[in-house]
Amino acid sequence: MFLFSRAGLFEAKQLPPLKLVPLAAAYVGYIVLCNLSLNLNTVGFYQVMKIAVAPTVIALELLMFRKLPSPRIIASVLVVCVGIAVATVSDAQIASNVVGILVGVAATLMTALYQIWAGSKQKELNASSFQLLNAYTPVSAAMLGVLVPVLEPMGWRSQEPGTLLGFRCEVTGSWATISERALFALP
Repeated sequence: MFLFSRAGLFEAKQLPPLKLVPLAAAYVGYIVLCNLSLNLNTVGFYQVMKIAVAPTVIALELLMFRKLPSPRIIASVLVVCVGIAVATVSDAQIASNVVGILVGVAATLMTALYQIWAGSKQKELNASSFQLLNAYTPVSAAMLGVLVPVLEPMGWRSQEPGTLLGFRCEVTGSWATISERALFALP
């Protein structure tokens, strides 16, 4: 984000840190639950739950704000919902994994809430998506810096596969992370 700011893509803005802590916590929750869902479920079910975020955002905005999208958007989301139903019913492994289903649903809800909250925080703080991302990313990184050593096998004694210190950092994984952060920040 520093490089984007220096390149003139956005002007960094100081935002009140206490107003950013809940958003950073929601971001961390969404990341942790999505990773746990991927760990507990098939890749197919994980992808279905990621696709389910859009209809979940619409449903939550309708419930929380009485905000109803246009009929065209509703029609397209209904098509997505039919696809989700077909994909879910055809995955035989899902029915036997109740914990995975619950975590997948929780990840979808948390992701949708995070997206709604990020949009409302952007308006509340009168900040662009770049400015908001720039302000809360250090807070969420600090939270993850505390949680990761507690929740993940670190590999302090032996740096074997399956531990964080035994993980080989791939260029493609790094590029994917950078791309995701940059895409989120687009207007």
